Amino acid sequence: MPSGEISTTNIVQNALKSGKEVFIPYIHTVENSPAQPKSSVMEMLALESMEEFESLKPDKWGIPSLEAASISVRQNCLGGYGVASAWHPHTERKSSGLDLIVMPGMAFDQSLRRLGHGKGYYDRFLARYSKGDGSKESTPQKPFLVALALKEQILHPPEEIPVSEHDWPVDAVIVGDGQIISP
Repeated sequence: MPSGEISTTNIVQNALKSGKEVFIPYIHTVENSPAQPKSSVMEMLALESMEEFESLKPDKWGIPSLEAASISVRQNCLGGYGVASAWHPHTERKSSGLDLIVMPGMAFDQSLRRLGHGKGYYDRFLARYSKGDGSKESTPQKPFLVALALKEQILHPPEEIPVSEHDWPVDAVIVGDGQIISP
């Protein structure tokens, strides 16, 4: 298991065996204008099969990751293929949307706020995802946001995770001791 992350291997394997569409995070660097520095962006790209999942190589954090050479042919959950910055205006961007996102975190409180790893990848992705392509027909339904945690990662009142307006709370936290924290 990667340090600091609860393994989602069984969840992914079960989803693939059940015929579910599975999308996994892919982080890449985006070139901005000369006045802005480079930034990293997270996309959710399709994972096609159990064999493909089992062949993923761990990244520098030990998390199984997609090969860069395969990115351009992978379905993006936002529509199209590959990373959003590579889409052309004529690219088909339809997607059935996401039902569930397993959110990482270092700590969680009883109000379902999360302390992420500090890069804001999931918060920025969710902001992009919730906008769709701007039309009412394409605005996707919000996926259910669930976090997996060890009991040591749960804060108890009066302790709270400090948040700002761009931070997304989760809908439920499933704790390793069997507890489920939900509204």
